[in-house]
Formats: sequence, C-alpha cells, structure tokens
Amino acid sequence: MKHIYLFLILLVAASTSAIGQTGTSPIDDLPDYIKQVTYFGQRADWSPDGERILFIEKTFGDVFEVEVSSGKIRPMTHHFFHEGFVRALYLSNGDILLSGAKNFNSDDPWKSRDARNTELWVLKSDLQSKPTPLGVHCKEGPAVSRTKMNIAWALGSTIYTGEIAYENGKPKLDNWKPLFQSSELPSPGKGWDLETQNFRPKNENELIFYAFGGQFGFQAEVFGYDMEKKAFVNYSKSESTYDEAEGTTPDGLSIMIESNRHRPKYKGMKEFLTLDIYKLDLDESGEVERVTFFNDNPEYKASNPVVSDDGKYMAFHYAHAEDPAGKGRGILVLDLERWEKKKGKR
Repeated sequence: MKHIYLFLILLVAASTSAIGQTGTSPIDDLPDYIKQVTYFGQRADWSPDGERILFIEKTFGDVFEVEVSSGKIRPMTHHFFHEGFVRALYLSNGDILLSGAKNFNSDDPWKSRDARNTELWVLKSDLQSKPTPLGVHCKEGPAVSRTKMNIAWALGSTIYTGEIAYENGKPKLDNWKPLFQSSELPSPGKGWDLETQNFRPKNENELIFYAFGGQFGFQAEVFGYDMEKKAFVNYSKSESTYDEAEGTTPDGLSIMIESNRHRPKYKGMKEFLTLDIYKLDLDESGEVERVTFFNDNPEYKASNPVVSDDGKYMAFHYAHAEDPAGKGRGILVLDLERWEKKKGKR
C-alpha cells in the first residue's frame, strides 16, 4: 500500500493545476451552518444521545470523545498501552467497538491497517480495563447496529455478521457467520472489494455497504443487501464515478456518500483526490445532492460523514486532497436543518 500512497501524493502535485486554481482554505471560510469542533482527528461517530462525538486521533492513534456543546475532549484509550486504532464506534449499550492491530511497525505502517492484522475489540464504557478482543479480523470499517448488539464486517471478499454478548461481564462474539461474498454481487461490483457501513434504519433488515474496484481500484458503488430476501440493490448506479457509502440518515431514506461527481472528467486515481460529501437517496433512483464544497479548492476534501440519531446534524472531517484515505485534520459539524434552508443560496 505504501507505494500506492506515494504515487497518489505525486499525482495530486502534478494534477492540481489542471483541476483548478488554489484559493482560501475552506476552514477559513465556513458557511454559518458548519462549525469546527476539533482541530485534529478523523472518522467521527455520534453518541446515541447526539451530545458527544467519538473520533480517532490519527490512523494508528488514540481514541477521543468530544462534547459538542462545550468542546471538551477526553481520551478514551489512554489508560492502557496499545498499538493504535483505525476505527472506534459506539455500541448500542454504550460500550465501544474498536478496530486495530496487535502490532505496529513504523517502518511499514500500512500492514497494521490490512485485514490480516486488524482485529475487532470491545472497550467497556467505564474505561476501567483494557479492551477485549473478539477473535476476528476486519477489513476497513465494521457496521454497528444502533438498536441491537449486532455488527457486520468484511474480511477478504466476504461480509460477516455476528452478535456481541457478555459472559460474566466479558464481551464475546456469538452466532457469527458469513452473509455473502462479492462474487454474488451484480455488475458493476461483482468480485470487487467490500466494506460494510450501516444497518439501514428503521428495521435494520438491510445492510448498507459499498464495493470498490474497477480501473486502479478507484471506482465504487453503494449497495444494500436485504438479509431477509437475500437480494442486492445498487443504489448509486454510477459506473463512471467513485461513490463510497458513509452515514445513513436515521429515517433510512438517504445516505451520505463520498463522491467525485463534481469532477466527472477525472478518472482513475485522480478520483480519490477530488472527494466531497453528497446525499444519495435510497429509493433506487440514484439521485444525489451535493452537501459540502471543500473540493472547490482542489487542495482540500471533505469525507467520512455520519448523521446524528435525531437527523439534525452531520459530523465529518476535512483533509488535504493528497492525504491518505481516512486521514482527517479536524472534526466539523454541519447543521442539516440550516443547510436545507440555505443550500440554494451558495
């Protein structure tokens, strides 16, 4: 992976002038419906009550929690030694699902993000003990139910599901099994790599995920898998763009995605450097609406959006365009009600 990221950095340096003119940082000119709540961090996750945001300090870093109203930040993983984490998500009982490797090599760091090394752990909310490993590996981010103790995760070309249970107060993974393989997907997407995202509200019978592959591995489609009917739906329906599933809205009617649709003529690896956040309808129409405009300045991008359980706010992070996937330089919150009122007045 290291050589891929090096190539991406060189590529964006060569292509920035072709994409557009540089200008003011979007952080210095935020619309009044967006506020910055941290000045470092990435991969936000809302607490069920919407009062706090869980986030990763950096890839292979510590986990923190910020109180949105006050801006107070507290560390969640400082009480034990570890090799760094790549994901942290609230479970429905208040505990935290972590993803990270047992070992970290700074000379070859990306191996610690590889599915062969990254494992799932449960950190109890009282922060009085080390996290407990669940005994399974995970590729990229897992999906967590907001109402049950169910999780889903990808490993290789297979997505699995399971249930977190407790025995004498110790978490464990029960009833875990393969759900489907990428070879079962319709094209485009058949045989591509997979990452889980959300159990779709409200009944959570559908798993939202995305498949990515194609030329250079930088095409992506948003899918749903009906776990009762055992049927797939391609929601993004756009073979020529990169559409990565992120946070589903609590009404289950739409999902926030990372996409390069505002720069359709740039293909291949350039797509990954020109991302912004869009809202995709989950009615099979393929309709999208752009939400953020950070990539109007080609040196920046917005990514990893997640919507609060009351549907009022979206948390996300911003980054430099050449930053590796998932890297963030601060957590921001967008007021969706105010955005709805002002989106036509940009």
